[in-house]
Amino acid sequence: MAWFKRTDKGIKTSTAEKKDAPDGLWFKTPKGNIIHTRELKNNSYVCPDDDFHVKIGSAEYFEILFDDNKFKELDENMISGDPLTFSDTKPYPVRIKSSIEKTNLKDAVKTAHGKINGLNIVIACMDFSFIGGSMGSVVGEKIARAIDYSLKHKVPFLMISKSGGARMMEAGFSLMQMAKTSAKLALLDQAGIPYISLLTDPTTGGVTASYAMLGDFNIAEPGALIGFAGPRVIRETIGKDLPKGFQSSEFVLEHGFLDFIIDRRQLKSRISTLLNLLNN
Repeated sequence: MAWFKRTDKGIKTSTAEKKDAPDGLWFKTPKGNIIHTRELKNNSYVCPDDDFHVKIGSAEYFEILFDDNKFKELDENMISGDPLTFSDTKPYPVRIKSSIEKTNLKDAVKTAHGKINGLNIVIACMDFSFIGGSMGSVVGEKIARAIDYSLKHKVPFLMISKSGGARMMEAGFSLMQMAKTSAKLALLDQAGIPYISLLTDPTTGGVTASYAMLGDFNIAEPGALIGFAGPRVIRETIGKDLPKGFQSSEFVLEHGFLDFIIDRRQLKSRISTLLNLLNN
């Protein structure tokens, strides 16, 4: 009965012949649940065992939201300059170039227009993998131009925020993007064109203090970190311990800064429902 009893002594397979499982085949959530990456993708990058929302970028959001993943990208070749000739551990242009090569992105936001369940929409989605999703001149300009497209074609605008805040390498130029994007959104409001803001993990700093919180509907994913300054800075400023779950999307919702929290698996259908409501 060779099925149950090894007849040969020792392991015969040489080390060179052994095959390892490829990297990235499985994903482990913070609670220890393991899921195959193919199943994770088919489930909108949400673990079905504990509803953990995996951090994803613009490519994944566009795939989830746009019908048949068909869209036309806007201003796809816009790249940051170096207005301050800034250098920290490396010159800013070198950092930009290495980020482009590493992420295959031109900057921390991607903008495009297409359809969601047959409804026209413009989407701007941030990528945290590009210098922490920081808001620099290109991010502000691309968002402003995407809003201009919405205004010109009278198409609703969806902003998906994921950012560590303003980009320090551009200093005041980064902070100016807060005012520029907010002013553009005011024009969208005057024209009566819907604006939905989706806050994902994390949404912090100047992004939270500007366009992320100016939607006709401000919505968020479960468990997202949402705030302006970090918990340590706030604790040191006010001299008190912070409440449990402070700056989570659930805490922010409870205190009136969000309209609702939405599971990513229902994101497309809920957004199309909102668009139908806002367009009537």
